[in-house]
Amino acid sequence: MARQTKSSPAVFIRALRLPFAGASLLPFIFGSLINRGNFGFLQFGLGFIAVLSTHLSANLINDYADSKSGADWQDKSFFGLFGGSKLIQEGAFSERFYLRGAQIFACISILCVICMAVALKSPRVIIYYAVILGLAWSYSHKPLQLSYRRTGEPVIFVLFGPALVMGGYFLQTGIFPDLKSFMLSLPFGFFTTAVLFANEIPDFSDDKKAGKFTWVNFLGSGNSYLLYCTLVFMGFFSILTAIALGYLSWTANFSFLLIIPAVKSALILRRHSDNKRALVEASKLTIAVQTLVSIILIFTLLL
Repeated sequence: MARQTKSSPAVFIRALRLPFAGASLLPFIFGSLINRGNFGFLQFGLGFIAVLSTHLSANLINDYADSKSGADWQDKSFFGLFGGSKLIQEGAFSERFYLRGAQIFACISILCVICMAVALKSPRVIIYYAVILGLAWSYSHKPLQLSYRRTGEPVIFVLFGPALVMGGYFLQTGIFPDLKSFMLSLPFGFFTTAVLFANEIPDFSDDKKAGKFTWVNFLGSGNSYLLYCTLVFMGFFSILTAIALGYLSWTANFSFLLIIPAVKSALILRRHSDNKRALVEASKLTIAVQTLVSIILIFTLLL
């Protein structure tokens, strides 16, 4: 792989892990469209920027924290989908660059949230967002470092499921909590957690050496495909439940076609649990499932 320079746009995209932003933007878009009777473009636009900035801030602080802990130094190879951006390890950027970048994007998101609170005349927006930002940073940063204590997976489920979908719904309707938006958030939470889990399996040995313990520790890398299958099953089951409750129309059934790549990913995780190069394909398939399911569910609302 050709070495990228600091001035290259590709290296900044890699540092930000920008392609992963869809994992947060799609659930937010979905939540914002649940009730389209009185759609507010101002709160949607401000929310969109806040969600994107928060995600990028979390990505940057994650690389910073995993460099500080030594987790990303165990294997300096860049795999693209797991193990971090590796730009600190390659000497392209410093830890300080990542920390300052995380702070800048956090400030952008906070500014957007304050503007939303003023526009909606609701201080609750700030309170809810403070919890979200706190969890996003505490996922990898001290003192909590939740991803190091086997609690990172529930945090990802909450942040990429209920927080985004119910958050988008709240900005449009002012209603929180809400059973319908909660039930509709579950597929996003389960599938995004499955993406995280698929990415944790190849990092298992390196994480263990750095004192980072994830759900892979419960079963070991060889048997963790069972937990992966459980997460994927719950994702599809939650879609089926939403259809049965009348929250989603019949067109959401098209999402079940994606069981095929999900099964293929599970088979790779089972057969090649110790082969990082092979596991890249499992991560790609899981990301494809998460993304395409999200798009199908958004179109289900629009149709």
